[in-house]
Amino acid sequence: MKKIVLAYSGGLDTTFCALHLSKELGYEVHAVLVNTGGFSEEELTDIEERAKSLGVASFKILHVMDTYYNEVIKYLVFGNVLKNQTYPLSVSAERILQAKSLAEYA
Repeated sequence: MKKIVLAYSGGLDTTFCALHLSKELGYEVHAVLVNTGGFSEEELTDIEERAKSLGVASFKILHVMDTYYNEVIKYLVFGNVLKNQTYPLSVSAERILQAKSLAEYA
């Protein structure tokens, strides 16, 4: 059986992906949530329970809050980097760290 690491947030899209990849395509799905600090402990527990109820082979949370601050956020703040000259560019900036963390995990 082929294995796959799925970036899993617990939302509709990643829930569908977990089911589609495992049930329809036959992959052994390993769900990984990259926590940059936007989740409460209760939310993380709920997401883990949801993933396990889908039948994923494993579920892992990568806690990268310190790395996110030290490698991304502080430079955006120091540089006053704004999207459309309006609001801090933080959400899209976390995607790079999420991708890097998932690749290292895989």
